Amino acid sequence: MSSKRTSKAVPEQGKASPKAAPAKRRGRRRQRAGILLALGAVFVVSAGLRLGSFSDVFSTAPAIADTGGAAGDVAGPVAPIRSALDEVERLRADLQRREVEISDRERAVAAAQLLVEERLAELEAAEARLTDLIALSDAASETDIDRLTRVYETMEPEAAAPLFAQMEPSFAAGFLSRMAPVSSAALLAQLDPKTAYAISVVLATRNATAPTFDTDVAAETVD
Repeated sequence: MSSKRTSKAVPEQGKASPKAAPAKRRGRRRQRAGILLALGAVFVVSAGLRLGSFSDVFSTAPAIADTGGAAGDVAGPVAPIRSALDEVERLRADLQRREVEISDRERAVAAAQLLVEERLAELEAAEARLTDLIALSDAASETDIDRLTRVYETMEPEAAAPLFAQMEPSFAAGFLSRMAPVSSAALLAQLDPKTAYAISVVLATRNATAPTFDTDVAAETVD
């Protein structure tokens, strides 16, 4: 009897008692919690270090931009960006300067063109006035010549002959060509033969170089 009770009281080897199992589980949970806390602390410290390095980079960027130094003197990852910004700024200033120059040239060309147009308008107006004056002068001269021709026509040939003898043959021929044939013939009869011959030559050859109808028709036919 005693041997059987003793064998029941002694637990089997390799098996834990029911009271020891909860204690082991609580120990494992505590160990896992400690590990998780340690990992969380490591992550927090790493994040703080990284944020600190980034804040240093961003805090130094304005200082670099304010220094205005050359791109070659700037160290770190901001140097290429700063160099590109400087190049863009230089190009923008160059473009603005060229735009101002082009605008100034365009205004100068427009002003010169306007001045030329005004001068051309003034020249055209002056030419028109001159043409009117020439026409008026020609009309007045024509009127005077016609009046003087009528005077010579009404004069006696004996009285007008001495006046025509003093004139150049071409000038005298101009009056005679305007006079009636009867009056011009009577006047020529009163002149010296040499003077009358010279005036007659001028009258005959005055229109010798002018093209005739037959000549024009022949020229057109040949063409």
